Amino acid sequence: MTEEEVLSEFRGCGALLEGHFKLSSGRHSAQYLQCARVLMNGERAGNLARALAQKIPREIRSAVDVVVSPAMGGLIIGHEMGRALGKDAIFLERPDGVFHLRRGFTLEPGAKVLMVEDVVTTGLSSREAIDAVGREGGEVIAECALVDRSAGEVDLGVPFFPLMTLSVPSYAEDELPPELAAIPVTKPGSRAA
Repeated sequence: MTEEEVLSEFRGCGALLEGHFKLSSGRHSAQYLQCARVLMNGERAGNLARALAQKIPREIRSAVDVVVSPAMGGLIIGHEMGRALGKDAIFLERPDGVFHLRRGFTLEPGAKVLMVEDVVTTGLSSREAIDAVGREGGEVIAECALVDRSAGEVDLGVPFFPLMTLSVPSYAEDELPPELAAIPVTKPGSRAA
């Protein structure tokens, strides 16, 4: 899948939103990719996961023991990546603000983990999830995501393979351009409060 084909999938299901959004990272943007909408169709989600799996070098794919994703955003694409790779897919939660495994999920000591996210902007959630996998006894050997909003600038400390890279400006609260500040803010992400 080309990046334009991926973006077309987002547009086609109304998953590319425009307005004023407060992202999970705390930054503000005039565009938001609602991955839940693009993943709500099982066939489309499977197609995107297979395309994403092809972005990961074969030697990394073959080394993966288990797929881990952070809830909420990474849940569906993580599950579909597990299916695409023929591996179990589990997820991290943070009911107390810190990621950890629940629901009886565990990692074998030294398990090689592929971290799977929907969208990466600053990489904060990804780094927190990678740290959690380490605390749980696993080792993240790579991360993949549907969308890299950092335009290739994010450093996760592991190899990173996005399906699509976008250069969509995001702003700190005190740096909002006047045209964005004039629009009421919406918090569509999983940390919306």
